Amino acid sequence: MLPVTSSMPTEIPEQQAALFREVLLVLEERHFPYAVSGAFALRQHTGICRSTKDLDLFMTASTSLEVLRYLEQRGFECEVCDPVWLAKVHKGEFFVDLITGMSNGVVVVEDAWIDRASPAVVHGIETRVLAPEELVASKIFVAKRERFDGADIAHVIYGTYPRFNWDRELQLMGEHWEMLLWSLLLFRYVYPAQTHYVPARIWSRLVERLQNEIAKPDPKARFRGSLVDENMFAIDINEWGLANLLEETRKVRMEELERSANPGVRLAELPHDTSPNRQSA
Repeated sequence: MLPVTSSMPTEIPEQQAALFREVLLVLEERHFPYAVSGAFALRQHTGICRSTKDLDLFMTASTSLEVLRYLEQRGFECEVCDPVWLAKVHKGEFFVDLITGMSNGVVVVEDAWIDRASPAVVHGIETRVLAPEELVASKIFVAKRERFDGADIAHVIYGTYPRFNWDRELQLMGEHWEMLLWSLLLFRYVYPAQTHYVPARIWSRLVERLQNEIAKPDPKARFRGSLVDENMFAIDINEWGLANLLEETRKVRMEELERSANPGVRLAELPHDTSPNRQSA
C-alpha cells in the first residue's frame, strides 16, 4: 500500500531506534557538526509523521569522512555508496545515511546548513534538524517517476508560514530557480487561499525572470533533463544526442572532493550507487 500522510506517530523496531540513538549519541559526544533531515525534519516543520527505514544525517563531505573513520573505530560497518552524496552506517539490518548533497551534484551541503539547523529531540537525543529552507532545497530535485517530494515541499511552506526565509531559499537554489518556481506553482495550486504564504515580491521576482527568459531564449542553453531524472530523460542523451549535464556536474563535484580529500584518496574508485529510489533525502 502507498503511504498516506498523517500526524499519527509511527513505531519502529526497538533495535532500529537503538541504532539511531547510538549514532546520535556518538556524534553529539564528539561534537561533529551535522543536522537530522528526512522524516524527522519533516515532522518538526509540518507535524507529519512518516514511517522511515533510516535516519538521514546531513553534513559536509569533510565531516562525513571524519564521521565514517570514527564510527568504524567504534565497531560500526560503514560504506561509501556514492562519494558525491551518500554513505551508510550499518549495524545488522538497520542503517543510518550520511548525506552530503544531492546525487546530481547540483546542491551541496555547506557549513551554513548545519549552522542554521533548529534544535530538536530525536529518539530522546537532543540534536538539530535542518531548517525548513535547507529541507526544501534538499527535496527540489526529488521529482522522479518513482518518487516525488513536491507534496513535502508544499507542506513545509504551509507549515512554516510566516517564518520561512525566502531570501535564503533563493540563495540556495541559485541558477536552478525554475525548479523552485515549479514547486511554488504546485503550492499555489494546492493552497490557492494561501498564495500569500509566498510573498508577493518572490512571485514577482520569479515570474519576471521567467518572462525575461521566455522573451529572450538562449539558443545555446543546455539540456537539463538528466539533472531531474536520468532515467526518464535517458533517451534524450542516448538516442537524441543531447549532452549529459548530470555526468558533467557529477564529474566537477568529484574533482572538488578529490582536491579536498587526503592525499592518495581516489574517490572515483569508490562504489557508485544511483538507485532511482534513493536519489536524495
